[in-house]
Amino acid sequence: MERIDNLDRKILEIIMKNARIPSKDVASECGVSRAAIHQRIQRMIDLDVITGSGYHVNPKILGYSTCTYVGVRLEKGSMYRQAVASLERIPEVVECHFTTGPYTLLIKLYARDNQHLMELLNDKIQHIEGVMSTETLISLDQSINREVPIHYGEWDK
Repeated sequence: MERIDNLDRKILEIIMKNARIPSKDVASECGVSRAAIHQRIQRMIDLDVITGSGYHVNPKILGYSTCTYVGVRLEKGSMYRQAVASLERIPEVVECHFTTGPYTLLIKLYARDNQHLMELLNDKIQHIEGVMSTETLISLDQSINREVPIHYGEWDK
């Protein structure tokens, strides 16, 4: 894999704070041309350093007031692909991780309220083939939400 240099890191640091910042402003802050910024960003997209772009939506504004993490235990770890396929059909599930530890899967979902959460758990998630048990952790508040930090220099040694 090609290396990411300090200019790439500076560009990432800027666009991670504001993905809508004009390229000319990024170029000005980095001391390079707009074309160089476009080329660097495209290269980082091609290298899968940048994996997406878009808008973040506030679930609470859309009526989803309950953020929940659910630990899912499967009969066998090898059933995770089937379980993930079933979970993908539940729109309220926004993340799913195949994990080590007490759970086979750790999922994050949003529900409108506790009644909706109970319906998701009892009528959908716990009916997925192979699900032995679930443990529910309701998030009371999200205290930190950020991207991985960008370091300069130490990775180029």
